[in-house]
Amino acid sequence: MNEKTYRILIVEDDKSISDLLCMNLSVAGYHCDAAEDGKQAVQMIHGSSYDLAILDIMLPEIDGFALYEHMSTKGIPVIYLSAKTDIQSKVKGLRIGAEDYLTKPFEVLELLVRVEKVLKRNECSQNVYRMDNVAIHEKEHMVLLDGNPVELKPMEYSLLLMLVRHPNMVFSREQLLQEVWGDRYFGETRTVDNHIAILRKKLNWSEKIVTVHRVGYKLEVR
Repeated sequence: MNEKTYRILIVEDDKSISDLLCMNLSVAGYHCDAAEDGKQAVQMIHGSSYDLAILDIMLPEIDGFALYEHMSTKGIPVIYLSAKTDIQSKVKGLRIGAEDYLTKPFEVLELLVRVEKVLKRNECSQNVYRMDNVAIHEKEHMVLLDGNPVELKPMEYSLLLMLVRHPNMVFSREQLLQEVWGDRYFGETRTVDNHIAILRKKLNWSEKIVTVHRVGYKLEVR
């Protein structure tokens, strides 16, 4: 598989700073989206999955501190990038759970290094797959929907992992039976259909797990 492209959300109401961040992060190989206020940022994290958010604090609609709770619910690590240089703001940002706190003006190279460290730290500390409002914590065998646990039976969970590990890859029913149930299962491929239906219902993924006509299924990630 190709090396993962990390998705970063930048929430900054100063367009010149936002454009500078997007340009430099894109050159460094990251996929960047930008929001100009807290309300727009909340809408965006419900429509896409992100590996990191870079937040200003003094934002319209919802400020950066209040926005952290929304990011936390989605399991998105946060770096604050703010003109607020007082120690109280720094301490508050770090205490509520932010990974890092940089002040403006900032050096682009320093920010890039800190972004890289935060992404590596989170990837090493927990193998988590995020798809919109669903987070799969592989190490803990835990699945969260909007931050709430979802109960999955062992084979449902194994099937889910198979799909999220290979987004946009089409699997035949026979392949899924072989990979998830193994050689000792001699049942019908209808078993796969039943488990797919259960996952769609439990995760509200009726449109995300796509049926490929006459072939099988894929997890569609855009």
